[in-house]
Amino acid sequence: MSASTLKSSINRDSPDFQKNTRRIIELLTEIKNQDEQIRQGGGAKAIESQHKKGRLTARERIAKLIDPRTYFFELGTFAAFEMYEEWGGAPSAGTITGLARICGRLFMVIANDATVKAGAFFPMTAKKVIRAQNIAIESKIPTIYLVDSSGIFLPLQEDVFPDTDDFGRVFRNNAVMSAMGIPQLTAIMGMCVAGGAYLPVMTDHILMTEGSGLFLAGPALVEAAIGQKYSAEELGGATMHAEISGTVDFKEPNDHLCLARLRSLVGKLGHPARAPFDRAHYDAEKDAPKYSANDLYALLDPDPARASTNTYDTHELIARLVDRSEFDEYKPDYGRTVLCGYARIGGFAVGIVANQKQHQPHTSHTGEKRIEFGGVIYAESADKAARFILDCNQNLIPLIFIHDVNGFMVGRDAEWTGIIRSGAKMVAAVSNSTVPKITVIVGGSFGAGNYAMCGKAYDPRFIFAWPTARYAVMSGASAAGTLVEIRIRTLERGGHKLSDDEKQEIRANIQATYDAQTDIRYAAARLWVDAVIDPAKTREAILIALEAASHNPVIERFHPGVLQT
Repeated sequence: MSASTLKSSINRDSPDFQKNTRRIIELLTEIKNQDEQIRQGGGAKAIESQHKKGRLTARERIAKLIDPRTYFFELGTFAAFEMYEEWGGAPSAGTITGLARICGRLFMVIANDATVKAGAFFPMTAKKVIRAQNIAIESKIPTIYLVDSSGIFLPLQEDVFPDTDDFGRVFRNNAVMSAMGIPQLTAIMGMCVAGGAYLPVMTDHILMTEGSGLFLAGPALVEAAIGQKYSAEELGGATMHAEISGTVDFKEPNDHLCLARLRSLVGKLGHPARAPFDRAHYDAEKDAPKYSANDLYALLDPDPARASTNTYDTHELIARLVDRSEFDEYKPDYGRTVLCGYARIGGFAVGIVANQKQHQPHTSHTGEKRIEFGGVIYAESADKAARFILDCNQNLIPLIFIHDVNGFMVGRDAEWTGIIRSGAKMVAAVSNSTVPKITVIVGGSFGAGNYAMCGKAYDPRFIFAWPTARYAVMSGASAAGTLVEIRIRTLERGGHKLSDDEKQEIRANIQATYDAQTDIRYAAARLWVDAVIDPAKTREAILIALEAASHNPVIERFHPGVLQT
């Protein structure tokens, strides 16, 4: 056993192990059932309608496109979850995005789901497509679009059309990706209307199935606008675009042959240079972690009230993620509430920054002894993490951030240690980091701790979350207490004297609302995370993210800027 091999002291027979495992499996089952419902798209009737047109559904197309015996790593499944209900909802925002292997190569796939409002773009649809494109841009991943969309969802056009994260940005990204040399291929397999017609024409290869339509304005709009009456086929059918306009490169009889042609084209693409990250030879069996990933189910109590108070040794988590459970911990005896160290995942060298959730003994520079709270970032922890991030950038090592953070320490002692200065140093290091950053939120991600640990605003290449994850300015209990006091004072200033029962009802309502908004599905609906993952599959998620990130050979020089020392 190597000196860097982590030891585990998890007791699988303990009541907490059994209780946490049971509760998380119940939560996972609930989420997987919702996931399965989302995968039905617009429902059985809409699927039947798609089949009657002689077309496959978006998910059926993806299944036939990707390599046999491989899986589609879906991103943004919960996009628009419980949103747009006044319009009948938009499961998965009416589009499917994710990473897949096609002819052995990793691709980003973006497919309109025509069973959801004819594949129309809701506000979250545009944001989801743009997020997928941004991942492809950052990592130079070739991209395939399977187009089957009626264009913008008109009742919400003001939220889809004009802004930098709206519909037009999709075409801007097409152009940017082309200029960067990122291969893009499009198959038009249904309707491609209005502004959306620009997407396929701005990519490298355009395929189109018979019976599909590609036009800036459909027959009804053309007749209304200029009085001309044409059939859809005459106006913008596959034969017209293949024989007259010359817009499409390949006309295919049906979905099956179109997807076969796509695979044939993909198989002939060149092989660009890869990133300079170190990846050792890797044997999936010999180099696997020494401990079962299923133990991760017992790590946290999923009760929302425990989001900020769970305690566990984060080494146990790392031991189930990294190759051979080997972890070269950086400054292990200093700044102990943040763990930093080097490891490998699937052979890739990585630097890990993780919140330690066990309370830690600490001796100050004056010799004073105290206990530091797990999940809280102290000045020494921030200093250590900032320096470690600098080292990883210097040595071209991708960074993995594992969140379960309550925030930075507060109070007189913390201020005297320069917590603001140290926190600013860590935030600056994260902000200017140029190696790929991958974030996994396992528990609470509260306040400025979210920022320092590379939250969404700090451009992680990917951001994953466990079902136990919670996003908020502060924990539910703290926030609810503050909000309740504000509400009660407001009502009493208005002359309404509240009874204890009324106060309790206000507290319960505010707590319920806050808990709902900090639930990770609420965050996933708004694309604040890319995927809600099974804790036991965390290693696999990180590995595919590392493989994606390794496609970009260019790592900009690291300029840390002014660091508060």
